[in-house]
Amino acid sequence: MSDQLQTTEATETATHGVLLTDVASTKVASLLSQEGRDDLRLRVGVQPGGCSGLIYQLYFDERTLDGDLVRDFGGVEVVVDRMSAPYLEGATIDFSDTIEKQGFTIDNPNAGSSCACGDSFS
Repeated sequence: MSDQLQTTEATETATHGVLLTDVASTKVASLLSQEGRDDLRLRVGVQPGGCSGLIYQLYFDERTLDGDLVRDFGGVEVVVDRMSAPYLEGATIDFSDTIEKQGFTIDNPNAGSSCACGDSFS
């Protein structure tokens, strides 16, 4: 019985605390459909850069890296690497399509400050 328990634990995928709104999920699904591939997922991460210290990364990726945290939003997989996860915990990704702005936005409660252009945070 303990072997069965260990197997179950090993097959569970670790998850992250990033949220993808329904609007953003629909937009990502539409973009993935345009790509014509079913092996891509949305990768979200942070890396050093920008005028405030850290910059967001959002891109489609076919790779799954060791330590990735995965969460599914209605068929759209969002992947976060372990190093980025603490910086993105509780962040919400949304999509705006208005006259004022169009694109993905990230509301991150962990960002103490951000630069004027909004591309980086600390």
